[in-house]
Amino acid sequence: MSIKRKIFLFSLSLVMIACNVPLFSLLLNNQDNAEPAQEVPTNTTTSTQTAGNFGGKAEQSAAKAEATATYTPTATQTPTATATEVPKAVGPIDYPSGVNPLTGQKAQDPASLKLAPAMLSITNWPLAARPQAGLSYTPIVFELYIGEGMSRFLAVFYGDLPNIDDLDGNSDQAKDDAGKTLNTKVGPLRSGRLPYQSLRQFYNGFLVMASAFSGVMQNLSEYSNIFGSDADDINSAMVDVTKLEKFAMNSGINLGENGLQGMMFDPQVPAGGVNGSDLWYVYNAIDMVNWKYDSASGSYQRFQDNADGQTFIQASDRLNGEALTYENVVVLFATHRMCNEYAFEIDLQSMRRAPALLFRDGKMYKIYWTTWNEEYERTTGKLRPIRFMDKNGDPFPFKPGQTWIHLTPLHTPYWESIDSNILFDLLNKKEDGSGIWVTRFYTEQMIFDQAVCDKLK
Repeated sequence: MSIKRKIFLFSLSLVMIACNVPLFSLLLNNQDNAEPAQEVPTNTTTSTQTAGNFGGKAEQSAAKAEATATYTPTATQTPTATATEVPKAVGPIDYPSGVNPLTGQKAQDPASLKLAPAMLSITNWPLAARPQAGLSYTPIVFELYIGEGMSRFLAVFYGDLPNIDDLDGNSDQAKDDAGKTLNTKVGPLRSGRLPYQSLRQFYNGFLVMASAFSGVMQNLSEYSNIFGSDADDINSAMVDVTKLEKFAMNSGINLGENGLQGMMFDPQVPAGGVNGSDLWYVYNAIDMVNWKYDSASGSYQRFQDNADGQTFIQASDRLNGEALTYENVVVLFATHRMCNEYAFEIDLQSMRRAPALLFRDGKMYKIYWTTWNEEYERTTGKLRPIRFMDKNGDPFPFKPGQTWIHLTPLHTPYWESIDSNILFDLLNKKEDGSGIWVTRFYTEQMIFDQAVCDKLK
């Protein structure tokens, strides 16, 4: 059983790529909303960047041409929560026996918490890859840019794996409680990326991917490659959950005592925060993600346009047909250092403090994240997961459940807009207090760094 069973791009136009400008630009300067620059440790070298150029008549005209979308979500069944929430705050150091330190919830199989996390490179493109299989079983999913306006997921599978206890002697099938046959392969898998390495180290896990460019591969470790049987079929690159368990057992990774400590969970809604009913995360005119808060389930539902900027489809899990819902959605701001649009690093190592936004319980909180080495790192030589804190440096509580993290360039602006799914409106019409938050990934916010190019040789 899962920890919780729940309730897509074309590239930017060739003109945009050639001109290196966004299809649409924000007409209003939103730097008043930008968080302060990250605090840099004395032993870390970073570059300084400035905000992108927002505005321009050409972009405005193009934006107006797009303002014809109709919001027509395709809903799927809202799942019933199956995991038992811990009734009080847990973490960030000690967790009750059997509680998953990445969700703050009881694991169905406590023994599964001893196995290293499997971190899968799951594609979001082409559209045929959607809906993906297995995401409703992931404690954490990282979404990162991969070029040409597209994103990819690094999904963390830790604790209870999809139907691992229901396998009936058949590695290709499993049955749910109602006896319905389920496909137990998760994916589809895609190639690895440079940021995967630091994320893997933070979570003491191993990577599962469909190979990688040779320059990238030489910078990754602890990985397994799974290749599809048909190069023309993205959905042939899947991995059976039984293999994930075997990979974990054979990885040789020892989590150690409290190896995944760092996150704090509390079902009580934290004080402060502002209205945060929606988050629009925009990659371009035909790649828009909308997280909508659902008060009935107490979680955020993911919608994404069908590569048309008009028809928004609710994300679901191919394994069980249930809608994807996450209790916590995070926008994590970090410096992106690139060789080119497709090959870049994200500065995540040894960061004392950098800004983030947390959406939980229909509210938005301005918080911070850190990976600063403390006593645990100094005494064990290992890293811990990304931790989150308030402005005073105290741990900030997430809601028990699953977390989705958007990795975003530092200094990327965000603002409140009107209730609309039309891109022109979202980018240009402000409405303070609406609770409808918007941010957009701009490649102009990434910094060129020759050192990244050198790593790929």
